[in-house]
Amino acid sequence: MSEIFSQLGYLLSYDAAQPLFFNSGLFLFLFLLFSGGYALLTGKHQTAVRLLYLTAFSYYFYYKNAGGYCVLLAIITLGNYFIGKMIEDAQDVKKKKILVSLAVTLMLSQLAYFKYTNFALSLVVPWAGGTFEPLDIFLPAGISFFTFQSMNYVIDVYRGKLKACRSLLDFSFFVSFFPTLLAGPILRARDFLPQVRQPLNVTREMFGLGLWFIMIGLFKKAIISDYIGVNFVNRIFDDPSLYTGLENLLGIYGYALKLYCDFSGYSDMAIGIALWLGFHIPANFRSPYKSQSITEFWRRWHISLSSWLRDYLYISLGGNRKGKVRMYVNLFLTMLLGGLWHGASLNFIVWGSIHGAALGVHKWFREKLHHGKEYVSTGWKKIGAILLTFHLVCFCWLFFANATFDASVMMLTKIFTEFHGETIGQFLAGYPVVSTMIVAGFVLHFLPESWNTKVSDKIIKSPLWLQAVVFILLIILVVQVKSSDVQPFIYMQF
Repeated sequence: MSEIFSQLGYLLSYDAAQPLFFNSGLFLFLFLLFSGGYALLTGKHQTAVRLLYLTAFSYYFYYKNAGGYCVLLAIITLGNYFIGKMIEDAQDVKKKKILVSLAVTLMLSQLAYFKYTNFALSLVVPWAGGTFEPLDIFLPAGISFFTFQSMNYVIDVYRGKLKACRSLLDFSFFVSFFPTLLAGPILRARDFLPQVRQPLNVTREMFGLGLWFIMIGLFKKAIISDYIGVNFVNRIFDDPSLYTGLENLLGIYGYALKLYCDFSGYSDMAIGIALWLGFHIPANFRSPYKSQSITEFWRRWHISLSSWLRDYLYISLGGNRKGKVRMYVNLFLTMLLGGLWHGASLNFIVWGSIHGAALGVHKWFREKLHHGKEYVSTGWKKIGAILLTFHLVCFCWLFFANATFDASVMMLTKIFTEFHGETIGQFLAGYPVVSTMIVAGFVLHFLPESWNTKVSDKIIKSPLWLQAVVFILLIILVVQVKSSDVQPFIYMQF
């Protein structure tokens, strides 16, 4: 009996060393238990109970990942719920502006406190002659995602694109929806809230498609990303000075694949779980390394963030409505602030600045050469455009991945001064599985979309017993290749 109470205590307590990830056995076990209860609440008269049940599980899920900061999630939810109603009910434009400004200021202020306090103090304290000692500020998991999600709600209400939500339960459900809570995709209230009160109807196709997304996400994360990360990429970025320029370059290529498989893997699993719960959420990645330009890359990479930055930052800065010079400035500022959103460091400033400059340059060339129209290359030009875009993105990943700017400089120095390309044979011999996985990962990424559709259709249309067998085989494969510890999702740190 004491063992049972001990296990129950563990399930109900927060342990910072053992958060609840999608790719953990504990989550699979708890989700199966939760799904059993959820399946019993399918009646149209049980909608409120079902929403309350799922919201409660979402808060439990967040508590297991962030502890007491679930109170912050509740505060942000309550604040934006009431401000949204007040904005809609306000009779004059000035009051609406004050209310939306208040909401945005409060949300950005709490985000700034958690993300930038130590960075600001590290600049101010030494300048004032003191000794800087970092404050013990813990960044709550997923705070950027549910903050941005809440911001798009109040801004859309202010712009008249969305009616204020009159049900606190519905709004709480939207903000805390656990599949997207920790690392997106960032939901749009005007797309998601209309689904909340719809009758629960998980069709056979939705179940099969959800299974496909969960399987492909788990494969990307637990097999490709985690393996090449633990066994090669992480070692390079921990201390690039220990490796040749060739190994550093291959480490950057490996990181590009690792980050994509990690982040898109999370998004895929979130989409799949949402489908199993009866909800549709948008795709967050569309084979981004196939892009022929940096502009196209941002239409394919982290789509929910890039579109959020466009709609709520770029347009708010003036977009392209105030002349061409201002347009380029707004574009650069949007990406610079997007870099700072990821973290307060010189690396993220450089990362955002390069992307902002590259977007501006591409837009300028498109205006001059193609009069603003999209130009689609073919043949060798297409291959060259993809390779150029991919290497520009990889160059930027170098700054994104490193903990310090000095480490980024070290990697570049190694690549350009101590390359040692003749050691490629030693590398392949020393990392045979890693090399195979990196090559296989990129090959799978560049396969035609029609191939992916054909495979997914076969999974979706196959009988339940076959789907179960394929899923079990994938779980066995994950167990065989996974490291001793469950690896966290990279974007949870943002």
